[in-house]
Amino acid sequence: MLIIFGLRVFYRTVGQGTFHCQHCGGDREYRHRAGRRWLTLFFIPVIPLGRVGEHVQCAVCRTRYRMNVLSLPTAAEMQEALPAGMRAAAVAMLRAGGGSSAPARRRAIDAVKGAGLPGYDDAALDADLSAAAADQDLAGPVNRLTMQLAVPAREWFLAEVVRIGLADGTLSGDERQAAQEIAAQLGMTPAQARGVISMTEEGAST
Repeated sequence: MLIIFGLRVFYRTVGQGTFHCQHCGGDREYRHRAGRRWLTLFFIPVIPLGRVGEHVQCAVCRTRYRMNVLSLPTAAEMQEALPAGMRAAAVAMLRAGGGSSAPARRRAIDAVKGAGLPGYDDAALDADLSAAAADQDLAGPVNRLTMQLAVPAREWFLAEVVRIGLADGTLSGDERQAAQEIAAQLGMTPAQARGVISMTEEGAST
């Protein structure tokens, strides 16, 4: 009787979700798969051996990726990150200046609209200011945005926020501190932050 033994790797799905497939060029469903080597008898797995690692596989094109691909933002997350980050930063700047200045509020609303929320208005701003009063953690939305922005884009973002504080005059000490904190969340050095703030102030005075 001929008995056929062999070794073979079998994979099983241990998770699912949505990720950005670089091969497809867009957001796709994925399967998180874990592998194990088996001793086979007549090509049937009978004895489990060592694990051979995990990977992410696109459900559409079947391309396999290392697990760290899941740390990259999806297209949907990237579209949401800019307006969310701008809302958080604008609210931080307004709260530093008191939040009651009509020119500053208008500038903040325009900045958020320009970032991708055309329906943003005074009511939405009031709701954000009230929420910020109860929850001081505004770093999350800005930090999530940072990984998507190149250095020039980070400087543009900070300048937009500084212009909110400048809408009703010179920056107060609290507003300047808020701008520096936002710059730190963007991954900018103190020197970079001071440079952007100074250039924005100069541009506003001309």
